[in-house]
Amino acid sequence: MPHKPHIVLITPAAAGSRAGNRATATRWAGLLRSQGYRVSVRLPDAAPSGAPELILALHAWRCHGALKAWKQAFPLCPVVLALTGTDVYRFQYSHPTTVYDSMDEADVLIGLHDCLEENLPERYVSRLRVVHQSARPLPPQVSKPGRRRFEVLVAGHLREEKDSLRAAYAVRDLPRASRLQIIQMGGAHSEAWARAAREEMEGNPNYRWLGDQPQWRVRQAMGRARLMVISSLMEGGANVVSEACVAGLPIIASDIPGNRGLLGADYEGYYPVESTEALRACLLRAEGSPDWLEDLGRQVSARAPLFSPEREAAHLAAVVASAMETGSSSEHA
Repeated sequence: MPHKPHIVLITPAAAGSRAGNRATATRWAGLLRSQGYRVSVRLPDAAPSGAPELILALHAWRCHGALKAWKQAFPLCPVVLALTGTDVYRFQYSHPTTVYDSMDEADVLIGLHDCLEENLPERYVSRLRVVHQSARPLPPQVSKPGRRRFEVLVAGHLREEKDSLRAAYAVRDLPRASRLQIIQMGGAHSEAWARAAREEMEGNPNYRWLGDQPQWRVRQAMGRARLMVISSLMEGGANVVSEACVAGLPIIASDIPGNRGLLGADYEGYYPVESTEALRACLLRAEGSPDWLEDLGRQVSARAPLFSPEREAAHLAAVVASAMETGSSSEHA
């Protein structure tokens, strides 16, 4: 039986979690297994064991202790570190020693969008590789948009980094002729966020929060929606953007590096971060201008080839091979 190289994949999100880190870990484990690797998915508190040939960690700040422990146990083992949005846009500044220590351990760094290097110290850029997260097309039997409502989907956990209620605020007191309705899916990060969403629903007939939903329900909602809003303050490369592009679903997105790095600098559907009025204007324009909405749809569809599973698998395999080669060279130096 041929030898299967062993990869330990460390993620801060437990099995069953719908957090983005867990979804990425599960997908990457599947892609790597299909290429002949043996992959063990571990949480940060798991004791190092099993003599891996590669350590792959998701999240520089949350996995710092685990990364140090695994590297101490297996000092010759190469390390690949995937950087999240909070790593780059929050913890790099609030906890620089921890984040940079994790990055210093890595032979290769993974970024999930094309603009990440704008916010990294120059000494790390040569180690950075971009792996776009993939998505699969919606099934043919998925629901189609209705005529009664112009549904706009917001998908993601309710938390500060997502500016989660911005779309809801933008559809308060709409013109009488408007059919805009925000459908939000995602669990609340705290009871305060859940309370805020419930209170918003009570006073805003154009907003519905459905709470945490399985992926198949989110994909159904994507089929019914005419538009998606990504209102985040920071993103490491949201997989929901990949999903929307592959589905041909137009996006209105906050103008941040994490969105530009997936949709491109010339995408026409950006609005200034945290600007309720600008987002409202974009939503009303999308509803009232079918030509503009179709143009946004063409633009997202043009990005779809970036997010094919085959492309993600190939780029991930190249990163792993590069890190293993670097580790092997260091071992024999």
